[in-house]
Amino acid sequence: MKHGYIRVAAATPLIRVADCRYNTDRIIEIMTQAYDKKAKVVVFPELCITGYTCNDLFLHEILLTAALEGLKRIIRHSAALKGMISFVGLPYEYSGKLYNVAAAVCDGKLLGFVPKRSLPNYGEFYERRQFTPGFDKCVNVDFDGYSVPLGAKMLFTCVNMPQLVIGAEICEDLWTPQPPSSELAMNGATLLVNCSASNETVGKKKYRQQLVSGQSARLVSAYVYASSGEGESTQDLVFGGHNLICENGNILAESQLFENETIYADIDLDRLRSERAKMTTFVSASEEYGKHNEHAFDYTHVPFTTDIEDIELIRKFDKSPFVPQDKIKRNERCEDILNIQTYGLKKRLSHTGCKSAVLGISGGLDSTLALLVTVRAFDLLSYDRKFIICVTMPCFGTTDRTYNNACELTKMLGCTLREINIKESVKIHFKDIGHDENIHDVTYENSQARERTQILMDIANQTNGMVIGTGDMSELALGWATYNGDHMSMYGVNSSVPKTLVRHLVKYYADICGDKKLSDILEDILDTPVSPELLPPQQDGTIAQKTEDLVGPYELHDFFMYHMLRFGVRPEKLFRMAKLAFDGIYDEAVIYKWQRTFTWRFFSQQFKRSCLPDGPKVGSVAVSPRGDLRMPSDACADLWMHELDEIKEKYKFDTII
Repeated sequence: MKHGYIRVAAATPLIRVADCRYNTDRIIEIMTQAYDKKAKVVVFPELCITGYTCNDLFLHEILLTAALEGLKRIIRHSAALKGMISFVGLPYEYSGKLYNVAAAVCDGKLLGFVPKRSLPNYGEFYERRQFTPGFDKCVNVDFDGYSVPLGAKMLFTCVNMPQLVIGAEICEDLWTPQPPSSELAMNGATLLVNCSASNETVGKKKYRQQLVSGQSARLVSAYVYASSGEGESTQDLVFGGHNLICENGNILAESQLFENETIYADIDLDRLRSERAKMTTFVSASEEYGKHNEHAFDYTHVPFTTDIEDIELIRKFDKSPFVPQDKIKRNERCEDILNIQTYGLKKRLSHTGCKSAVLGISGGLDSTLALLVTVRAFDLLSYDRKFIICVTMPCFGTTDRTYNNACELTKMLGCTLREINIKESVKIHFKDIGHDENIHDVTYENSQARERTQILMDIANQTNGMVIGTGDMSELALGWATYNGDHMSMYGVNSSVPKTLVRHLVKYYADICGDKKLSDILEDILDTPVSPELLPPQQDGTIAQKTEDLVGPYELHDFFMYHMLRFGVRPEKLFRMAKLAFDGIYDEAVIYKWQRTFTWRFFSQQFKRSCLPDGPKVGSVAVSPRGDLRMPSDACADLWMHELDEIKEKYKFDTII
């Protein structure tokens, strides 16, 4: 699939124990269905051609022969399913020993047999009675007139999609202290598959979820797990057909127990590649492991080819990647972030010996959040809140609504309010530099922001205090801050909090504060349009300068920022993702317009981020020049803008920002 996506499936057919012909029919049916749904990798359960619960019937030649005949039929059928690789479980006899194997089948060929290495022989399992543990290094075996590899150290590498490398293990292999999948991933596997027969007991579903998702996270990989279900013998065990598809710790798809479902998901291989590339602790076999294990490279690479199609994705994209949709999880995240911000500021205050905190209070979301965090830090330090000095600095664009909210909020929290009207000082500054105050340009706006910052810094000097920065990460990504104005502080508590999350943090505080009057003020602040208030208000006294009218919706920008910075997603792919995430909310032209704005501003404003004050990192995306974003200020955006130009041509957009 295009943009590094690959559709995978985990399937549980309805089988009959020891009825290889019937089981093969069901497997072929599902293979055809999966192919019609554009799946490129399909995983079936352990020993699914025969059934896992055959027990001593596995010692009967007639069953083994029938299983091989079933596999041959599956191989022949796969010739019509171009570019789809299937993993099917069966018993296979080699050199007088019986092995539990996963057969990899693609384009009318058997690519190889991967044997199960870890055979459980405890509790309800007695596999060593019939089977022999698999060996690592591959040997060539004769199958239907041609030679194929048999061994656990095998990787299936896609020729025309090199980021797709598949490694296979079988059921219990995953339960062991050193699963084969770990070494497979170290040798390049990005997609791990498991043909399993895991019976159901109380609590096992949860454990299985944790095991599969945890392994995918630990190995920065995708993991497709297919398990036996209805049709297996219920003599002593019941199988629920619990199938899972995971990607780097996230469950993308999961079947219902006892439903014998086929589940599908679109794996983002480019995302996995990006994660592995930035994780220096994700070692390959050529590094640390290879130093201590002379057999680290004894892997057989089996090539195959798939079709790269541009099809409609079934993968869902959260339009608010920074904000959990579940209220309980969202509240937990809000509490965690508030604590990170609070304890970061607490440490900085105690280290510097500052007993005073100074911040500009505007009645907007960012300064409100910064004040709430400062209050929490002061309370932890047992400092008197009166030493939190909130400075309101009305000027040309200040409205009654924001001014009143700023004042009331400060009083409600028991902090000290100072009002310093900066109109006259800014006018004097205009006179000094020869600027006409009727010209409402960038000089007009930035002069106000710099005057405010100067006042805050000087008050901090007066009070042996610290200026608390209020700007958020979304503003920093866009460069929506005045250089050496509100861009500057002594500690920026919001510097890694995106705007969409700022809103939820304030909302969370309003919900838990236990004070109706305070809650009402916070709710009104939440309902106020986001604005720097640097231009005169409208005739009715309402805000004239609305940020999102100028730079675009923050929910779009936060989406672009998350995927671009977290995973390095290129413009064409990001546009595709945004269209799916915001379907029915923004049309394609609007998404394109603001994506272009974000991209251009992100590159052009790096110089502001290169000299950011300290501030606590709260999530996986941050723009600190000392941490997550080490980028030259003069980096060229042409590659990104050129691809955006190609999108414009493709969709015939007229708008250029």
